[in-house]
Amino acid sequence: MFFLNLSAAEVLALLSGASALVVALYLFDRARRKIRVATLRFWVEARQPAPAHRRTRIQQPWSLLLQLIGIALLLLAIGQLQFGPRAGTPFDHVLILDTSSWMAARQPGSGGGQLIDQVREQARAYVRALPRYDRVMLVRADALATPATAFESSRARIEAAIAQSAAGVSALNLQQALEFARQAQRVGGGRAGEIVFIGAGRIAASASPGGGDPAPPNLRFIRVADRIENAGLRRIELKRSPSAPDTWEIYVSARNYGVRPRTTPLTLGFGGAPVGSRQLTLPPGGEAEATFTLRTTAAGVLEARLVHRDGFPLDDRVTLELPAQRRLRVAVYTADPAALRPLLEADPRLSAAFRRPDQYEPQPEADAMIVDGFRPKAPPALDAIWINPPDGGPLAFRQRVQNARLVRWNSAHPLGAGLRSKDWILASAAVLVAGSEDIRVAETEAGPVIVARAARPRAVVLGFDPARSPLRFELATPLLFANAFRWLAPGVFRREEVSGGSVGTVRMALDRATPPEAVRVAHEGGATLPFTLQDGVLTFFSGTRGTVSVSAGDREATHSLTLPEVGEARWEPPPGVRRGVPPAAAPLPAAFDLWPWLALAGGLVLWVEWLRYGRQNAGVRRGINAGWKPVRWLAAWRTRRSES
Repeated sequence: MFFLNLSAAEVLALLSGASALVVALYLFDRARRKIRVATLRFWVEARQPAPAHRRTRIQQPWSLLLQLIGIALLLLAIGQLQFGPRAGTPFDHVLILDTSSWMAARQPGSGGGQLIDQVREQARAYVRALPRYDRVMLVRADALATPATAFESSRARIEAAIAQSAAGVSALNLQQALEFARQAQRVGGGRAGEIVFIGAGRIAASASPGGGDPAPPNLRFIRVADRIENAGLRRIELKRSPSAPDTWEIYVSARNYGVRPRTTPLTLGFGGAPVGSRQLTLPPGGEAEATFTLRTTAAGVLEARLVHRDGFPLDDRVTLELPAQRRLRVAVYTADPAALRPLLEADPRLSAAFRRPDQYEPQPEADAMIVDGFRPKAPPALDAIWINPPDGGPLAFRQRVQNARLVRWNSAHPLGAGLRSKDWILASAAVLVAGSEDIRVAETEAGPVIVARAARPRAVVLGFDPARSPLRFELATPLLFANAFRWLAPGVFRREEVSGGSVGTVRMALDRATPPEAVRVAHEGGATLPFTLQDGVLTFFSGTRGTVSVSAGDREATHSLTLPEVGEARWEPPPGVRRGVPPAAAPLPAAFDLWPWLALAGGLVLWVEWLRYGRQNAGVRRGINAGWKPVRWLAAWRTRRSES
């Protein structure tokens, strides 16, 4: 016989403490006696406190004995008393299953089974080879180590957790999983057993096979063979062409993870129609790239596909949702549309509608307007660009100057970004009166000639006419209008990028001057993701499939993380590491659990003591009044015994 849950010393200590408490309760009684009298008028003793008498002997020794026996039986049940041979001290093992994306690959000749099936089979074989009293913690490892069970001795629960393990979408980070196993055994409180890793050993490219901490001395490696040839897509990137905003520049890269060279067709489709194809030659362990161009302003689904068959089809296809090109509708009220038409029709993101000044309305069907050379009866209800307005327009005039030289640009503001020309001679210009909250964009010696007002509706006021003067041939003129439209409608003129890649760590190059507070990284569900920004490189991590949006100033990037992350390096255990499934432990005769019977006997003894010696037997009386036959029979038996 032996205790499984408590030691014999702990059981004796608990029994001694409980017995002392019960005996003390039998010897110590400070309860007052309840006496019924007709009146307290002539009873002087009623005003005095009843003296407490300490008992010197136990009045009901059999009741005390029954209670001690019942408590002893319950403590033996809590200690899990077992009958039979006792096994040695159990071990705590940590079983790490490789649940990375590579475990979804199919072994040739395996009948369509995945590598994860072999992992589960080897895990069940290892668990069944352990002694029945050893405990096992199951850990699923991909980019993160996730415990599936605590240290568990129930083989049914462990095998149920093994059966529920499936391949993930990220690559294996084995060093993190081994460190987690060390910590679990250190804080588990048991005797450390083996740390067992079952998998192919393909790890992420960022985790060097020889780097990190050395392998633990209690490591066992059970390899799953993966003689699989695979070539898959690595990344696809799309950017709007800077010279033609209605054109997407597409870059696609693919990698050969096998040991033999491959030649595979790469096809590109948009909206279900083919738009391009290339023949890629992939060397063993190498990559190849292809570029395409797609001219469209409509939204749609772009699909890139490698047309071949291999053991890992999950990285052969990627789809991206391309946004429609946003357009800014501009209502242009001018008496001379030919002067402004070249400036507005050069950019496909602008949709200009030219109207005469007598057709003016404060709120046309547009996003912004241009008021050229006249003062309307009602102020615009939309954001507007005013060109050479007369006095009394949106801003008052201080004076008019002739042949004034432009001496200063506000290059720190987006309206003056990239403008540094100092050789502009304004034949005629109005010097504007700028308020304290107005933005001075360009100035002459006499004062500002281009002023912006940020209050809604926004306004950009030019005190001269650049389209009908020699300034129309200056490079700064279209740049000035581009800055004005970008300031009025920043969402239309943001630099859009769309990319498709694998889950895991994503890196993106930004301008070195971009401050971290201007960057926002958000998952498609709306949750923000943590990131680091160092030396112009933005880095963030996403362990699940989905779309991540990055906003940084005038740049907006959408990352569609739908490809699985495939490990590029192979981890090899150091010499001396145990390998394979160990032989099954010799079975021991099963010990018989006595605690259920001890608990039942302890409860029964305490119930009998309560029926026989319980104070006033209130329960017995209630049972008699309710007509419960067993209680009535017990009461009658006690009555006959007392009469005899």
